[in-house]
Amino acid sequence: MVIRRVFPLILAVAFIFQILAGFSLAQPYPEQKDIILATTTSTQDSGLLEVLIPVFEKKTGYRVKTISVGSGQAMALGERGEADVLLVHAPEAEKKFVEKGFGIHRRLVMYNDFILVGPPDDPARLKGIPSATEGLKKIADAGALFISRGDNSGTHQLEKKLWKNCGIAPEGHTWYQESGQGMGQTLGIASEKGAYTLTDRGTYLALKKALHLDILIQGDKSLLNIYHVIEVNPVKWPKVNTAGAKAFSDFIVSPEAQDMIGTFGLEKFGQPLFFPVAGKKEEELG
Repeated sequence: MVIRRVFPLILAVAFIFQILAGFSLAQPYPEQKDIILATTTSTQDSGLLEVLIPVFEKKTGYRVKTISVGSGQAMALGERGEADVLLVHAPEAEKKFVEKGFGIHRRLVMYNDFILVGPPDDPARLKGIPSATEGLKKIADAGALFISRGDNSGTHQLEKKLWKNCGIAPEGHTWYQESGQGMGQTLGIASEKGAYTLTDRGTYLALKKALHLDILIQGDKSLLNIYHVIEVNPVKWPKVNTAGAKAFSDFIVSPEAQDMIGTFGLEKFGQPLFFPVAGKKEEELG
C-alpha cells in the first residue's frame, strides 16, 4: 500500500524534473554574460543600438556594455583586449586591424552615407556641388569655418582622405577647428558656430530638429559609409568573451536584426537611417 502511494509521487517529481530540464535546454544562459561592444558614436547617437541591443539581450541572456567612441578608438580598445566585439566604419583601418591579427570574422552589416552640412546661408556656396572634394576646396578658398571631429574616428579618417584628395592641408588654419568629440557633439558645435562639417546621415537626421544646419553636398560615391562587425581575436586575448562576441556578430547579420536595421528611422524620419547589406560584398554597394 505504501508503494502504491509513493510511486505516483515519484512519477510526479520525475515529470517536474523533466519539464525543468527541458526548459533549461530550450533557454540556455551563457556562463560569461557580459559583452563589451566598442562601437562608433553614430550607432549610439542615431538611436539604432537602443533598438537592437534589448532584443539581443532578451534573446540570448547576454548583457551588452557599450563603449561609444570613434572607430579608431574602438579598434585601439580591441588591440588592447579591452573589448569583445567591434561595430565600426573605417574599412581601410579595419582591414589592417584584421591583418595584424587583432580581429577575426569581419562581416559586412550595413551602410549609409556621409554628407556635408553647413549653415543655411551657405557662405562658401556649396549648395548644388556634386563633389565633396570640390566642396572642401570652396570652404578653404572662402576661409569658412569648418569643424572636424579630430578624433581618428571613421568620419575623421574619411575627412582627412578628402582633404588629401583636394591637395589641401587644413590643420593650422584659423578656419579649421577640431572638436575632439563624437558626431552628435560636433554637429552641435557646428550649429552653434555657423560652421560646416562632415557627418553621417543617420546622426544628422536623428538630431536635425535641434540643429541649424542644412544638407549641402550628398550623393558623392566617395561619401559611402560602410559598417562591419569584427570579433576580437581570442588567440591574442584569451580572456575576451569569444562566445558572446560571436553571438552578437551572428545576431547583427541575422535576418531579424537586418530587418530591424532596414526599417529603423522610417516612421520618424520617413526614410531609413541605415541600409542592411549582410552577406553582400562592398563592391556591390553605392
